[in-house]
Amino acid sequence: MPDLATIVKAYDIRGVVPEQLDEGVARAVGAAFVRVLSSAGDVPTAVVVGRDMRESSGPLAAAFAEGVTGQGADVVDVGLASTDQLYFASGSLSLPGAMFTASHNPARYNGIKLCRAGAAPVGQDTGLAQVRALAESGLPDVPGGRGTVHSRDVLADYAAHLVGLVRPVPTRRLKVVVDAGNGMAGHTAPEVFSRLDVDLVPLFFALDGTFPNHEANPIEPENLRDLSAAVVEHRADVGLAFDGDADRCFVVEETGRAVSPSVLTGLIATRLLRAEPGALVIHNLITSRAVPEIIREEGGEPVRTRVGHSFIKARMAETGAVFGGEHSGHFYFRDFWGADSGMLAALHVLSALGNVPGPLSSLLAPYDRYVASGEVNREVADVAAATATVRETFASRPGVGTDTLDGLTVSGSDWWFNLRPSNTEPLLRLNVEAALAGTMEKIRDEVLALVTV
Repeated sequence: MPDLATIVKAYDIRGVVPEQLDEGVARAVGAAFVRVLSSAGDVPTAVVVGRDMRESSGPLAAAFAEGVTGQGADVVDVGLASTDQLYFASGSLSLPGAMFTASHNPARYNGIKLCRAGAAPVGQDTGLAQVRALAESGLPDVPGGRGTVHSRDVLADYAAHLVGLVRPVPTRRLKVVVDAGNGMAGHTAPEVFSRLDVDLVPLFFALDGTFPNHEANPIEPENLRDLSAAVVEHRADVGLAFDGDADRCFVVEETGRAVSPSVLTGLIATRLLRAEPGALVIHNLITSRAVPEIIREEGGEPVRTRVGHSFIKARMAETGAVFGGEHSGHFYFRDFWGADSGMLAALHVLSALGNVPGPLSSLLAPYDRYVASGEVNREVADVAAATATVRETFASRPGVGTDTLDGLTVSGSDWWFNLRPSNTEPLLRLNVEAALAGTMEKIRDEVLALVTV
C-alpha cells in the first residue's frame, strides 16, 4: 500500500483517480475504518455507504464495501446520494457511514467522507489519522466469515425529514430556479421539491460526473452565471445552486445577484434563535463580522471556530449549538445530527421568503452590512514563507491585531482578512471584508501583491 499522506486531508480523503486513489486504497480504507471503530469500543454491525455520480464512485464504493465486509461487518448500500442524504442515513439508522465524492473538485478527483454513527465527524484528530496508518499497513480479512451488503433506498425518508424540520411552510407560491450543476442535487431536489408548493425551474439536473455545463462549485462566481440569467429570465423569486455532492447551497436574489453565505448564516441564525432564545450559534472565522453581531442582537451567543466541517461538527457536539454557518456555503443544524445540509438551508430560505410579501433582496438587506472580496485563491510556491511575509508587513501597524486560529487573520478597526492554506488543494485562500468597498479593495490588492509569485 502506498503512502497515503497526499490524499488524507484534515477532514476527508481526496485524490486523483487512479493515480492517488484507486480500488485498492478504497478497500484498505474500508477495512481500516472498521478496525478503528472497533478499537474505540464501537464495534460496527454495519456501515452505510453512499456515492455521487462520478464514474469512479461506483467501483470505489464497491471496493470499500469489500474491505468492510472482510472485517465481518455488513454494508447498507444507499446507492446514489447527496452527502447530506448519507448523513441522514447515518443519523436515522445510528450507523457509521462513508460517502464517495470529491464534492466540487474536477472530474478526475474522487474522495471519501467518513462519519461515525449519528453522522459524527471523522477528522485527523478523531480517527482519520488512525485509518490512514492501518490502511497503509494492510489488514487481512478476519476469520469467521464476511459480512453482507444490503441495498436500502432512503431518498423519500430523507426528503420527508428535511421538509418536516422547517416551519412555517410558505404562505405564497414561489418560483424557484435550481442549478444542480449535473451533481447530486439533480437526484435529491426533485424528491424534496415535489413536497413543496413551488414552481420549480430545473437547470442541469442530469447526473454527469464530467460536469459538461460548468463546474459544480458555486463559490466561484462564473459558476453562478447560468443560474443568475435563468432567475431573471423566468422572473423567479429565488435561485438555488448546489455543489457536486449537494452539501453546500448558494442563493441568488430575484435580481440575479448572488447572496453571501454569511448573509444566509445571519438569516437562518435569526430564525432559529427566535425559536430558541439564548442558544449558541457557531460561525467560522471567515464569516462576515455581521454574523456575530446579528447573533448577539438576537440574544444568542456566537462561537468562533476554524474552517472545515469536522471542526464545526465537533464544536456543535461540544456546545449543543443550535446552528452553525460557514462562509463556504456549509450550514449545520443541531436537529440534523449536527451535520451540514445545503438542502435544509435552502428550505429555511424558502420558508422565510414565502412568509413575507416582498422580494428576497428586501428580506436579506438587514443581514448584508459589509463589503467582502469573496474567496480569492492563489497558487504559491512556498505557502509558509508567503504567509510570514504578510504577517510581518501588517503586524507592526498601529491598531492591527493578528491571530492564527486557522491560517492568519489580520484585523483593523473597520476591516479584516484571513489568509489560510487549503485543506484539499495546493492553494492559499484569501478573504477580505471592510466597511467600505475602497478599503476592501486596497487591503485585498496589497495582500495579493505580497503572495503572488
